[in-house]
Amino acid sequence: MGPDVPLLNEYKQEFFWKRFPQTVLGGPRFKLGYCAPPYVYVNQAVLFLTPWLFGGIGTLLCQLQLLQELYAAVLSGMLMFAAAAGVQALALHAARRSGTVVERLGAPNNLVDEEEVEFTHCVSPETVRFIAPGKRFGLNVVLHTVLAGVLCGFGTWYVLLGRLTALYGSTGASLVVFVLSWVTLCIAEYSLIVNTAAETATFQAQDTYEITPLTRPLYVFIFIAVDLADRFSHAVPELQLASQTLHVVFVFLPLLWALGVLPPLDALLLWGTEQVLVFGLGGSPMSSNIRLLLMCAVSFGVAVCNYFIPSSLGVVLFSTSAGFLLSLDLSQVGALCRRQRTLLLFSSLLAAATAEAGLLHHFIGSAQSQVLVAGPQGPVSYLLIILFSLCWALREIQGAYVVAGMFLNPLYPKGMSNVQSFKQKSRGLHAAAAIRRVLLYLVSPFAMVAFLSMDESLRSLHSVTVSVGLTRAFRAVWQSSEDALLQMVVVIFVRLAAGSKTLPGWEALGTGVQLLLVGLLLDRLGQFLAKLKFTLTVLVTSWTEKKQRRQAAGTLLALNASLWPLVLAVVTLSALLSAPLLPLFTLPIFLVGFPRPQRSWPGPVGTACPCPDSVFYQQMSGSLASALRTAFASGSLGSVAPGSHFLGRFQDRMVWIMILERGYGYCTVNIKGLELQETSCHTVEARRVDEVFEAAFERPEQLGFTQGFNLHWGNALTPCAALAVRVYSDARNVLSGIIDSHDNLRKLQEDFMKALTWLLLRHCVQRQKGLLWSSEVGSAIGGVKSQSSQLAQTTCNLPSEAVVVESNMSSLRFRQDSSSLTSFGDWSDEDDLFGPQPARRTVALVTAEAQLGHAALQTGASLPGSVEMDSLFENMALSALQPLQPLGLGIGMPAVDRGRNPEVLRESPHLNFSCPQSEAFNLPPVWRTAPLLPSRLLSLRPLFPEEWFRFSLGRFGLAAQGETLEDMTKALKEDEVLKELHVKVALSCLISVGAESAFTSPSYIYRLYCGDVPWTEGLDWLSSSKDLYQLTMQAFRYNFKLLFDQASLGPMESPEELFSTLEGYERDWYIGLVTERGWHDSVLQEKPFLFSLGHDITMGTYTGRVLSLQEQLVQVGRLNGEGVRGQWANLSWELLYATNDDEERYSIQAHPFMLRNLTVQAADPPLGYPIYSSAPLHFPCL
Repeated sequence: MGPDVPLLNEYKQEFFWKRFPQTVLGGPRFKLGYCAPPYVYVNQAVLFLTPWLFGGIGTLLCQLQLLQELYAAVLSGMLMFAAAAGVQALALHAARRSGTVVERLGAPNNLVDEEEVEFTHCVSPETVRFIAPGKRFGLNVVLHTVLAGVLCGFGTWYVLLGRLTALYGSTGASLVVFVLSWVTLCIAEYSLIVNTAAETATFQAQDTYEITPLTRPLYVFIFIAVDLADRFSHAVPELQLASQTLHVVFVFLPLLWALGVLPPLDALLLWGTEQVLVFGLGGSPMSSNIRLLLMCAVSFGVAVCNYFIPSSLGVVLFSTSAGFLLSLDLSQVGALCRRQRTLLLFSSLLAAATAEAGLLHHFIGSAQSQVLVAGPQGPVSYLLIILFSLCWALREIQGAYVVAGMFLNPLYPKGMSNVQSFKQKSRGLHAAAAIRRVLLYLVSPFAMVAFLSMDESLRSLHSVTVSVGLTRAFRAVWQSSEDALLQMVVVIFVRLAAGSKTLPGWEALGTGVQLLLVGLLLDRLGQFLAKLKFTLTVLVTSWTEKKQRRQAAGTLLALNASLWPLVLAVVTLSALLSAPLLPLFTLPIFLVGFPRPQRSWPGPVGTACPCPDSVFYQQMSGSLASALRTAFASGSLGSVAPGSHFLGRFQDRMVWIMILERGYGYCTVNIKGLELQETSCHTVEARRVDEVFEAAFERPEQLGFTQGFNLHWGNALTPCAALAVRVYSDARNVLSGIIDSHDNLRKLQEDFMKALTWLLLRHCVQRQKGLLWSSEVGSAIGGVKSQSSQLAQTTCNLPSEAVVVESNMSSLRFRQDSSSLTSFGDWSDEDDLFGPQPARRTVALVTAEAQLGHAALQTGASLPGSVEMDSLFENMALSALQPLQPLGLGIGMPAVDRGRNPEVLRESPHLNFSCPQSEAFNLPPVWRTAPLLPSRLLSLRPLFPEEWFRFSLGRFGLAAQGETLEDMTKALKEDEVLKELHVKVALSCLISVGAESAFTSPSYIYRLYCGDVPWTEGLDWLSSSKDLYQLTMQAFRYNFKLLFDQASLGPMESPEELFSTLEGYERDWYIGLVTERGWHDSVLQEKPFLFSLGHDITMGTYTGRVLSLQEQLVQVGRLNGEGVRGQWANLSWELLYATNDDEERYSIQAHPFMLRNLTVQAADPPLGYPIYSSAPLHFPCL
């Protein structure tokens, strides 16, 4: 797509310009897009000005001194309450007359926004519903009505002319503020009681509980609360200044609402709680809203307890222990208790830290000095500076780049071709990481506890600021040791710079509050720099990237250059509020997004849009989490804080990693997988990601200055490290020259017989060992197990994806449905939709039982077209019963089906084996009842591999009997009855799948591999035997894999090599189709190898796909977190407010620097579409 693709299509532009004026005014719809009677606009204008009318009455009576201020406010509120009740009564009456109740989920009456309304008169139900749709819940009718009266009353009191004149001392200024303030109040009242506008600041996709109408009144109440505090306080200068300022800001509230700067209630609550927990109480952002609220409540309780503890020693002991315990992952307490070593370590650390803090405070804390270097904190201060320098240096050398990602790290290993060599080259870095880990997680916390325990601010107890500051300081020591160490070093440098001079305002704050302010300042400074880099990236690339250069790019650049103070103010304000910097439509038009939590999304972590490729991310998430654990502990990914984003790349896989929370010895992350089917935009950005990683990791040994500088520094992605992760390597090959070779096609038949023979023998061995149970194996086979014991053993070693065909399935249905293999758990015609039913007994099972019981009656098939019904005979199907025959006829005589050759006779299930061990390799009787002519089997007798059968029998004989003497093995091989049994079964299967002649074409091979077997004479017989059919299909897949391997690696040179190869297939391979359930399960079970055969219809080629599980290097880089948050903020505004869901919109097009398309994919659904998203992963990283 070109750079001038429309930001909004024509339909959405019209919709937007109808919605935005409604948002500005708080709900009135004066721009409809069609003709409406004048009374529709007049009614809305009257309702909009009603609060001003009632407030004006109260104000006039107060100015005439007929009523006092309070009574005037009460009068205005009562009048507004009555009007609001009348509006709600009209809305309810209109809804009842029309017989429907309009449900409003987020947007106000979307049906009216989209369709024309036919108005009959000014108070018709249609008109009333259009103007005031009403509330969804009865409780909201009462609550919003009461709030409307209260808001009007307090609003009247808030903007009384006397009050404004007292604040500003100017009648003219008071009149201007009075008029504009009533505009704000009218907007708030209209959105509360009449009709709620769609807000540009939208956090939730749906407003289920009608919280949006309360947003604007809440902010009005906040301004009123400050003014009331000033009124009833005794001349506090700070409150008076705040009241004066807020009265001016109050005038601009409609602008802030229209621009979406002020957050909705839910986002405000979560954002405020997170800010208080992190910067006020020393905690961390949490991975869920419930954890956030609970942790904030508990941490606040600790601060309150500190305030009421009378002894400074008690404060130190309680703060140290509580800070340590709250910094642990309390959700994993059960797992922690089960790990004895970890529990012992944490218990020892807690005891040591508490003892150190108590002893130092008791014996040394009282001896304080005004000069830092002379006091007890002096040596500890220098120790902290040394520790910070060492930890910073050791962390810098762990990554691929140093100095904020600007220069390549010469100590980082070069070349990524071999995992083992990479690990070998990284040994020195691992040693440095181990030293850093000890210094940062063991030495530094104790040094910081010592510094705090001897602080003189502990003398000033029972002060709110001191209690909060000390609570945060002792908690941050453990919660975020690296950040706390930096903050203490900054405080120490300030003291060293002051020297013997005192900084009155600074010293009076105390160390705890100083650390709080420094932590807040460093966080906002980091956000400012990240936002500034993101701003420059958007500005510069809007011109330098030709595919991003729109017609208005020059104009936008000129405006940004001329208004650079305003742009800088927007960036600064967004950093101060910890709000995302929103580039409108990802153009260089910057707005302040509304503050929201670090996770950016309101829903629970772990929602995704799954597809078959999701299984690869699910498989690698566990191993990746283990690798991240090591990387976080070593510092190779830099300073890891909640809200950080990382991008991992391996082959065609993109992994998005987000840090949710961080504490002492643990980290919680969310791992997302992006789509593998790359679109054009995805491909462009993926190519740039590969280039960025190649420049960092595939570099020459000798680096000059130009080669050592990061040429991609302006990119949103900064490479950090390569992690060794167990993942599947995906290799795809075009099989031209293999599957269509005549020599290979002739070889395929021979190998099929070998594979089938091997699988039949293996099946017997597994049955002998109790590894599987077949429904077709009677209790008389081998006399080893009774039928009841076999029923108890239901474990099957065969792949669960093999085709299952019911015994009463016709060949026609089989041919239609067998294009893809199904599993035992898949639906079939015999499944009961209304609950489980007792299992039916098949024809084959009943027949076998009758023969084993020496029944006189012979078996026969049910009538064609007959319907099976539940009989009274132990839940058997009626067609499974022995057919009745005339008395005296056919008793004890062989049965011959009409229309069949008399050569096909029923044979006895008892075979006279010459070797007793042959019973272990006997096959079920039903397997040797194929409706095939003996002469036909005899003609194919040379295709049976006798030498291979004897060789495999000898090898399997050892496995079946444990220890077999050489004479027994020889007798087993010479048992002709056993050999002929396997010959008959194998050749019957060969004929049933249509392979009695050489395989003719690649398409036939592909159909047979997929289970789509063309109809043959023996197909019904084969499909009626589930186990045998599975073995036959499995044999053909093994056969094709043999063909693939021999074409690639050369022919098998000996039977031993072939036998070991088949064993390897059975043990280490999954050979099937990508669409099968078994493929999914094998990936999750981490089967070492997987193989599938595919067909590219567009290219007309057949492909082989091989997955190999091995340890590979996944390249990981850090993303600009503020760039991600800014793009997600624009995505939320664009889709939830502007409803711009065009798949080809400008803001989703590829951007090689911002990685715009990948960032949109990684957003939480419904706005984004990651194909995999893990639940919060908690793992230790100490």
